[in-house]
Amino acid sequence: MQVSEKLSSRLARRVLVWLAVAVVVALALFRLKFAPVPVEAAVVATDTLVAEVMGTGTLEARVKTTISPRIQERLAEVLVDQGDTVRAGQLLARLDDGELRQQVAVAEAALAAAQAALERTRTDEARALAVLEQARLTHERGLALLATRVAAQADVDKAVEALHVAEADLRRARAAITEAEKQVITAERNLAWQRERLEFTRLTSPYDGLVVRRDRDPGGVVVPGSSILQLISTAEIWVSAWVDETAMAALAPGQPARVVFRSEPERSYPGEVVRLGREADRETREFVVDVRVRELPAHWAVGQRAEVFIETARKAQATVIPARMLVWREGRAGVFVESGGRARWRDIRPGLRGTHRLEVAAGLQAGERVVAPLGKPARPLRDGQRVVVKSPPAPAAADGPAVP
Repeated sequence: MQVSEKLSSRLARRVLVWLAVAVVVALALFRLKFAPVPVEAAVVATDTLVAEVMGTGTLEARVKTTISPRIQERLAEVLVDQGDTVRAGQLLARLDDGELRQQVAVAEAALAAAQAALERTRTDEARALAVLEQARLTHERGLALLATRVAAQADVDKAVEALHVAEADLRRARAAITEAEKQVITAERNLAWQRERLEFTRLTSPYDGLVVRRDRDPGGVVVPGSSILQLISTAEIWVSAWVDETAMAALAPGQPARVVFRSEPERSYPGEVVRLGREADRETREFVVDVRVRELPAHWAVGQRAEVFIETARKAQATVIPARMLVWREGRAGVFVESGGRARWRDIRPGLRGTHRLEVAAGLQAGERVVAPLGKPARPLRDGQRVVVKSPPAPAAADGPAVP
């Protein structure tokens, strides 16, 4: 009898447990199927929609120059530092010029000696001309005397010989002048070369710009090609951004853009597309787009990261919703519209797409509320399903500040 009561008690407890489990499962199924689904809502708005293409890149200068010496010499002085603004022709650095100044002085002395030698040869030419003229007169006089039989033939022969010697001396004097003139030219060119080498000790700015890096300090020996300073022109600063090749057909020089620097993620700076790359990376399938920045931040650096948003289309008075509200079902585009506490499926025709918003070309009216499920993972909505809005309805978020 006692055994039978124990078995009955155990069976009753098991039945109660299974009944409790069944009730919990039933409640869960009921809640899953019939309880309202928490959703977020957005009000369909009428606004200006901007379609943009985004790219990531770095701030660069179009013109960059490495200031380096053309001769090997000790660096005597660096007159600027990184961050300094410089003007075209401004002296940036100076090399030790003591030895080169001595070479210039030697070249100047050599030129003076060559010029003096040239003057001496010209004096020799004048002397040779005078001797030749005297020899010619003596020769003519001897011929006249020979005709009257006053002079002997031997005297005439001596006059002829003297005339030939005078002519040879004149030719030699003129050849010496030619040689001396060439020596003067050689000395002049050597002096010009030495002066140019002396000028090489002065490193000047080729244009108005900004020193972005200083690589050397005075005291060391620098060689041709080694960097002393890095200089950029501030006339044109742009962001070289990598953009997906699928956007290539929509881009063109002159399109407005906005630039967002990592240092100021909440602010956009106006820009403009100035150049499109003609080679795509074969691994990432991206190509370079250069966007000129019309206004720079107060503090910026070449090479800093930035995002560019290039405007490819703009439409005023567009019916817009958040892009995340769009749902695709069996190739059909649609949204869920909240009506009477239930989600109702609505077919729509998407139009222009912005960064965060989507134009609805047909299917919705301004003021309606579109909803999407909350939670992770979010439960997909069904047509007619009960919903409860967990956040106050808000208009579709803007795609970003308008580009002036």
